[in-house]
Amino acid sequence: MAIKWEIHALEFGNCNCGYSCPCQFNALPTYGDCRAIAFFRVDRGHYGAALLDGLNMAYVASWPGPVHEGKGAMQPIIDARADAAQRQGLLSIMTGKDTEPMSTMFSVFTTMCDTVHDPVFTEIAFDADMAARRATCEAAGVASGRGEPILNPVTGAEHQVGLVMPKGFEFRRNEVGRGWSSSQGAVPMTLEDSYAHWCEIHMNQNGVMEQAA
Repeated sequence: MAIKWEIHALEFGNCNCGYSCPCQFNALPTYGDCRAIAFFRVDRGHYGAALLDGLNMAYVASWPGPVHEGKGAMQPIIDARADAAQRQGLLSIMTGKDTEPMSTMFSVFTTMCDTVHDPVFTEIAFDADMAARRATCEAAGVASGRGEPILNPVTGAEHQVGLVMPKGFEFRRNEVGRGWSSSQGAVPMTLEDSYAHWCEIHMNQNGVMEQAA
């Protein structure tokens, strides 16, 4: 029997697309390929009997074209503070195991990857404010990310915009900003002043939950 799980988390993600991220509108990526780095802080969660509260995780992923065409590569990154059961839980969730197929972003993204590298266990620092659209995150020795609000090109004022996705496999609504991120190792990349978002993640083995439990 598949293990039941649930997470309530905050995500900061940064990809290489323009600020609107065409993928969110079923359009092709801005520059033809898709590259992304995402960090997560699990506020409440469990994988079977293993509690996941307060742990962090991240991933780096790259596709040579649109995500739906596959052939991608992913590097999962797991909080070094997690014990063996928690590590198994975070990795299983992030790689779409014990999940209804294609019901979460994790399941979709890993299905579209030909290569999922062995996880890296390291210290992950997560500092993000969804309302302020700011973030500073780092997976020691593997990846880092920074997020800021989009600025009005004339006045310099902070611009606030978000996406509402009632049927989304990642979030129901988010806040959009700009990001700078980089990674080393199995899936190296550098992202500069490109699409970033902040969103609350509420999901379980059946997909995105309509509201937090």
